[in-house]
Amino acid sequence: MPNTADDARSIYNAELKESLERDFVGQYVAIVSETRGHYVRPTFLEAAMAARESEPAYIPFVIRIGHDAAFHIGAASA
Repeated sequence: MPNTADDARSIYNAELKESLERDFVGQYVAIVSETRGHYVRPTFLEAAMAARESEPAYIPFVIRIGHDAAFHIGAASA
């Protein structure tokens, strides 16, 4: 059984990273590992929904372009 997150990260790093980080830093890409389809949108939800609408049989994994994580959760320092 494929690991969606690991497969999507591999596709991102090997095939998409260079071009997406040049033109779309801060946006989100939803990657469908099984088909190698990818959908770039300004928000996490828009990217995920674009992938699900185009390829409803598969679960996409969303990556924030140019960042280590899609979201940052933590306290701000005073």
